[in-house]
Amino acid sequence: MPRPSALRALPSVDALLRHPAVSGALETLPRPLVVESVRAEIGRARAGLRVAKGRSLPEPDVLAARAVARAQAERRPQLARVLNATGIVLHTNLGRSPFSAAARSAIDEIARGYSSLEFDLASGARGQRGAGVERWLTRLSGAESALVVNNGAAAILLVLSALAAGKEVVVSRGELVEIGGSFRVPDVMEKSGATLVEVGTTNRTHLKDYARALERHDGIAAILRVHRSNFRVVGFTTQPELRELAALARRRRVPLIEDLGSGALVDLGALGLEPEPTVRESLTAGCDLVTFSGDKLLGSSQAGLVLGRKRLVDRARRDPLARALRVDKLTLAALEATLPAYLDPDQAIREIPALAMLHAPEHALKQRARRLAKALERAATGLKIEVIRGEGEVGGGALPLTRLPGWIVALSGAARTADELETIARGATPPVIGYIRDGKFRLDVRTLTDAEVDEAAHSIARALRIRAGVERE
Repeated sequence: MPRPSALRALPSVDALLRHPAVSGALETLPRPLVVESVRAEIGRARAGLRVAKGRSLPEPDVLAARAVARAQAERRPQLARVLNATGIVLHTNLGRSPFSAAARSAIDEIARGYSSLEFDLASGARGQRGAGVERWLTRLSGAESALVVNNGAAAILLVLSALAAGKEVVVSRGELVEIGGSFRVPDVMEKSGATLVEVGTTNRTHLKDYARALERHDGIAAILRVHRSNFRVVGFTTQPELRELAALARRRRVPLIEDLGSGALVDLGALGLEPEPTVRESLTAGCDLVTFSGDKLLGSSQAGLVLGRKRLVDRARRDPLARALRVDKLTLAALEATLPAYLDPDQAIREIPALAMLHAPEHALKQRARRLAKALERAATGLKIEVIRGEGEVGGGALPLTRLPGWIVALSGAARTADELETIARGATPPVIGYIRDGKFRLDVRTLTDAEVDEAAHSIARALRIRAGVERE
């Protein structure tokens, strides 16, 4: 146990608040936050004296510096802009798709004040939330109607609640997928109030399996087709063509719902990627409802989109869950500003960042990597910096087998390990998020814009100088 005199020697909260470093911090930081940090650091010092026999008393200057650093760290937003150098275009942990210039401008405009969120400017009466987005979705897909909710899982939850609560829904065993965060299709179905009827096997489901289920069960309200966007089953496999399944659903007078997951409004083959079913193709094939996400291959804000037959969309719109799952004005602003680019697929590829990154040619990526390497060589000494080939990923649960050939900048050096370099870059301002492979810290330029290349180099170089004690924060 420490001597009572040692504990009494710790400065009081009031005394530490009068320390020049702390009183200076009070000019820019909220007083309650500074007081909380001062108390926490005094408590930390007291606990240290109690558990470590003979530990020396921290100097007031040290306690003050720690308290200010703690308060500054607590004041910084948890949600911060980062530079994505992972090569994963739709990186879930980094916010998935970045917004287009049009979407950013629309968000800024709507965030300035009031908006016509639920007000019809033409009539002066109450309007329908999301009407502008839904107008564009129907125009681009050929759907009769559309509805926007807050994410992809919410879209399928709402549809099942509206159409199949207390009834049964047929799903192939090969489509009972798990999405991010350990959320599983059977769990979403259970929460909706629908009962799962499994058909087929993991690798093979035939049209006759669906037909047999419809014959044997009287309470079937829908057939659910789940696109296996985040994994692939290869080899001895089979599944019915969508048109065949749609024809069966029509004969039995049950709606066919397809959850496309990531969803695509353009043919990804035009980007040199593995083909994915587009929303229009699924609707044309006979799906009554299609659901998908807004922040993945669509390249906009987080949302769940429901498209299809008007009578079914209207049932979902009237479901009590619809209000709980609705989106805010900024989400709608980003979506409505993004969608017009899809009138011209070439324009969409140019203007929507996620599509532009997926379409980036190797020669352009090589030039960008060389620029980053040169900028780092000028600003960060003592490192071995190489431009080498690499592979990126689509991410967001889309095209899991697709690798995106490109170019990366690899950093290594005797003075810093790859782990240290990754930590330094992640703690930079703004943070630069790369990855480690083969003992090197790597930066994939596919997911950095041209403007971000110099910013990333400057950010990493400054963080290295701060770590070396050459520069102050």
